[in-house]
Amino acid sequence: MAAVSSVPFQTTHQVRDTCVCLHLQRAARVIGRRFDEAFRRIGLTNGQFSLLMALNQPAPPAMGAVARLLGMDRTTLTAALKPLRQGGLVEVASNATDLRTRHLTLTEAGRAALAEAVPIWRDTHGAIEQELRSSPDALRAALRMLGTR
Repeated sequence: MAAVSSVPFQTTHQVRDTCVCLHLQRAARVIGRRFDEAFRRIGLTNGQFSLLMALNQPAPPAMGAVARLLGMDRTTLTAALKPLRQGGLVEVASNATDLRTRHLTLTEAGRAALAEAVPIWRDTHGAIEQELRSSPDALRAALRMLGTR
């Protein structure tokens, strides 16, 4: 049997203090909970708000384009769409020329829900930006750069 090597405890501290992934995940969870709490009164989650916003386009986007925009795979997007479809906020339709492609459309109820959510998003987003000690624009630029790989 091979000897088990151990990782020094100082490595645990190094990862805890410097790991970009850990800090991004932790911040995403905390911020996500804040938005979830803010949107709760209108029956949405932060993920549903992001998905509805991604569908707010002049022409119905294809599922693949929405999945790429949100950084998720199509299976995850399909699961995320289910409660929105059941709630009458989103419709999914096959493309007339390519039946493999599905397009997503906000319903009238979906547009109304999004309109109700935007002021909540603005207030919550503004409060979070006020708490940032560094430039929100610099943070967004760095995260966009990391998110395009």
